Amino acid sequence: MSLRILVVDDEPDAIELIRFNLKASGYDVITAEDGEEALSKSRKFSPDLILLDVMLPEIDGLEVCKILRRDPATASLPIIMLTAKASEIDRVLGLEFGADDYVTKPFSPRELMLRVRNLLKRKEKSQGVVERIHVKELELDIPCHEARVSGKAVDLTATEFKLLHLLMERKGRVQSRDQLLKDVWGYDQAIDTRTVDTHVRRLREKLGQAGHYISTIRGVGYRLVEPCE
Repeated sequence: MSLRILVVDDEPDAIELIRFNLKASGYDVITAEDGEEALSKSRKFSPDLILLDVMLPEIDGLEVCKILRRDPATASLPIIMLTAKASEIDRVLGLEFGADDYVTKPFSPRELMLRVRNLLKRKEKSQGVVERIHVKELELDIPCHEARVSGKAVDLTATEFKLLHLLMERKGRVQSRDQLLKDVWGYDQAIDTRTVDTHVRRLREKLGQAGHYISTIRGVGYRLVEPCE
């Protein structure tokens, strides 16, 4: 069965370009032209990934992303933001609101397909491993794609889950930002290491009391450490 992707954009030409390339890559495609329709179809069709434009009528893409992340049924749904805005603050906002990745318009269809494949591969890998990892009160249930702190579930995006999984799996070892971009995002070369910083900050906030297990190694990257008794 082909993977299903929801494309949300209010520009018909953009939708047609993305639809053509996705179908050529073997994906099923459904589309929406505004935020309300995006929310409705994401719940009705349960897509495997959403390509979500920021500038939408009525409810913009950032708000749609926030709503999807608050709903347990769509909290871990992979989301790539599409934005015509090139400023850093707009890119950071998309990540802050829960997006897994972003692509700035005008974009290369080839790059977009690469981002889509990489994000779907991360989702598939996280679903195929059968194990649990514990660090004190922090628990990761890989088959169920669940994180818990002191037994309480924490809603994580697909990328946040992959990032936490990697840090816990490599507990005590420093991971550079470039290495994290490669292993978590699937990028062969560093594109924007601030993407890593934004996701780590969001992850710490979601983990609450366990967030301090992720330590910053200034000028290098991050590592997850188990505190002493």
